[in-house]
Amino acid sequence: MSEKLCYVGNKEPFEYTLSIVSGKWKLKIIYLLACMGTIRYGVLKRNIDGITHKMLSSQLKELQRKGIVLRRQYMQIPPKVEYFLSKKGKSLIPLVEAMCQWGKNHSTQL
Repeated sequence: MSEKLCYVGNKEPFEYTLSIVSGKWKLKIIYLLACMGTIRYGVLKRNIDGITHKMLSSQLKELQRKGIVLRRQYMQIPPKVEYFLSKKGKSLIPLVEAMCQWGKNHSTQL
């Protein structure tokens, strides 16, 4: 691996990034927000196969605490809530794009 990628003796940058995107659902949420922009909760849920209400809610809250996702709530009836990537969240888009490109390049090898 290149020195630019590997921080000899300091794995903290990698561990930090992993703490934000690890898990089954977080990258899927980030991917959808990157592709679709501002999304209502129901649209997110419909576009993530197999995720439960409890899990989506918990993952969104965790991404909010880490400053990746922002939540906008409108005071109306029925309630309306939208989610979108923060500036910090948008800085993950190159990572998501690189993963998509890698998948495109190697998916025929499966």
